[in-house]
Amino acid sequence: MVKVMKGRQVVIPKELFEELDLKEGDYLEARVKRGQLVYAPKKLIDRDIAEALQDIEEGRVYGPFDSVQEWLESLKKKS
Repeated sequence: MVKVMKGRQVVIPKELFEELDLKEGDYLEARVKRGQLVYAPKKLIDRDIAEALQDIEEGRVYGPFDSVQEWLESLKKKS
């Protein structure tokens, strides 16, 4: 059981904090589900990284290359 403190703060019990392997500065997603407050650990990904991962997933990449020379030749072909 936890108590809502000044400024709407709550303390996560140590056992739960450790069980979820949380660290100071981690983010939790908060939502209401069937009338209950639910917190779930969340990882934030930089928007540029998210776009790059989407490019990889959708095949909008070149390579892999076996050498720098091979990479440079590929760049010349694309321009």
